[in-house]
Amino acid sequence: MERTNFENLRVYQLAEELGDAIWDMVALWRPLAKDTVGKQLVRSADSVGANIAEGSGRGSVLDNRRFVRMSRGSLYEAKHWLRRAYKRKLLTSEQTDSLRQTIDELTRTLNGYLRSLQTKD
Repeated sequence: MERTNFENLRVYQLAEELGDAIWDMVALWRPLAKDTVGKQLVRSADSVGANIAEGSGRGSVLDNRRFVRMSRGSLYEAKHWLRRAYKRKLLTSEQTDSLRQTIDELTRTLNGYLRSLQTKD
């Protein structure tokens, strides 16, 4: 399968990394945790990359910016669910720290990507 432009973006690659890491962790949880916090955490994390992809395919900078903002909202939602998972002892501090490092880098990269789109009118 040929790669599209969004797949070459570092911000998209980080979003995939986050989504895959969360999936791998949540897959090991007990059914109740997986069905509640787990599903929300996975969905919000996967939504980050999905919105980047969708925005890049919309054909206008204005639409792309809108989807990047939605992506940032999904990232913040994932941070919320990560806090809940840690508080409920579903993740260790090491797992949480590792995910937070990816989230921090993704936050910076996503904000930079949004800034770069604001200069393209």
